[in-house]
Amino acid sequence: MDNLRILLQVLQDHQLYAKFSKCEFWLRTVAFLGHIVSSMGIKVDLKKIDVVKNWPRPLTRTDIRIFLGLAGYYRRFVEGFSSIASPLTTLTQKKAKFVWLEVCEKSFQELKDKLTSASVLTLPESTNGFVVYCDASRVGLGCVLMQHGKVIAYASRQLKVHEKNYPTHDLELAAVVFVLKIWRHYLCGVHVDVFTDHKSLQYVFTQKDLNL
Repeated sequence: MDNLRILLQVLQDHQLYAKFSKCEFWLRTVAFLGHIVSSMGIKVDLKKIDVVKNWPRPLTRTDIRIFLGLAGYYRRFVEGFSSIASPLTTLTQKKAKFVWLEVCEKSFQELKDKLTSASVLTLPESTNGFVVYCDASRVGLGCVLMQHGKVIAYASRQLKVHEKNYPTHDLELAAVVFVLKIWRHYLCGVHVDVFTDHKSLQYVFTQKDLNL
């Protein structure tokens, strides 16, 4: 009830209007843009995921782009999405020869499996702090946003061309910067604990100028 009051007050303060006939109250679950939202958290809408589950093997670059576009919409539910999708992403490049190898099939099937078995993500509480875990490899950057020991979202991306030449400690720092940018709407103004597995990052506290 308190959250509803806050929402209605925000609408009133900013002179925003909601059509009453299209509003629903006191529901245990709500379907919204391919997601199911409840007091337990947020999860993928299985009706939408059935499309992914039954997706045929891509035969062209366009087919792959369409599949990755749909799968990417739910990437927050998949840990290491970019790394898993890397073989497929490579095939979308113009200079790459389109050959469907075993590694591509594995990537395709793993993404489908991950999406159809995705766990429920918890809803964030803005007044409490967050915990972020970051990691980097020669394939990409990955991170997890958590609160009270529960996962709020996963995020990842592949390395840019110039980043592939970074030393390890710069890659780990790039993962931290990536996190702070994509989740700034959660992290700005609240306490955040950032964990990374590379001890050499301690050097940032003694450097006046950084590369990133």
